[in-house]
Amino acid sequence: MTSLQAHRDFYANYLVKSAGSSDAALIAAFASVERENFVGQGPWPVFIGSGYLPTISDDPTLLYQDVLVGLSTERGINNGQPSLHARCLVTCAPRAGESVVHIGAGTGYYTAILAALVGKTGRVVAYEIEADLAMLARENLSRLPNVSVVAASAADVMLPAADLIYVNAGATHPPASWLDALNIGGRLVFPLTPDEGTGCMLLVTRRGPTRYAASAFMRVAFIPCVGVRDAASSHALAAALDSRTLAVVKSLHRGTRPDSSAWCIGDGWWLSTAEPA
Repeated sequence: MTSLQAHRDFYANYLVKSAGSSDAALIAAFASVERENFVGQGPWPVFIGSGYLPTISDDPTLLYQDVLVGLSTERGINNGQPSLHARCLVTCAPRAGESVVHIGAGTGYYTAILAALVGKTGRVVAYEIEADLAMLARENLSRLPNVSVVAASAADVMLPAADLIYVNAGATHPPASWLDALNIGGRLVFPLTPDEGTGCMLLVTRRGPTRYAASAFMRVAFIPCVGVRDAASSHALAAALDSRTLAVVKSLHRGTRPDSSAWCIGDGWWLSTAEPA
């Protein structure tokens, strides 16, 4: 009989290599973190678009597939799509020793993967607004000394300085507090989503005190990030997504007048097709 670890190893290799990478550290992180410890008792509800389908048993090998597992089906909260997260992690490239802020940690599965990537010399601070999920995340992550869990909205607090901010809930705009928390060279990766329809994953890299590179690298749909939704930004973003390609986004600007390179214009921020100045 094939061992559970063999299933994890195949799953890890499949996810990372499907994302166009052979990063050994990322493969090891996906292979080492036990997903069954973060999704409750099986059988598990698997999201199928129109609802949920229960797995055929509580055999944990069933979790090592590219499926969304419901954490709170009545609230539409899931343990995120592994292939999506693999691509996001390949793109933002967490490194050993870095400080990470994880926003929308759920029960902590991807927090644990981030913790494995930054290692003992790194640090992960995880925010989860849903009190019951935050409590479970604390329990699930209690054995990891480089992780702390905050049961609060990341929209309402001053974030610690970070090399990476990894967001798992959709925002209509990049909050100033998130951008301010980035160290020089730090990355923010988050779902930039309108109120209706799909959005995109946006990677923002702080190149200097007021200079930010940006790239939009995949279409996504996410549960909304409470406190980081704005109707005007949603409208502007939806118009940009309907009429323009993601590939041309090159930079993000704050507090300046948009020019002819503007891809999407929000309140106090805009995305540009020009390289960062």
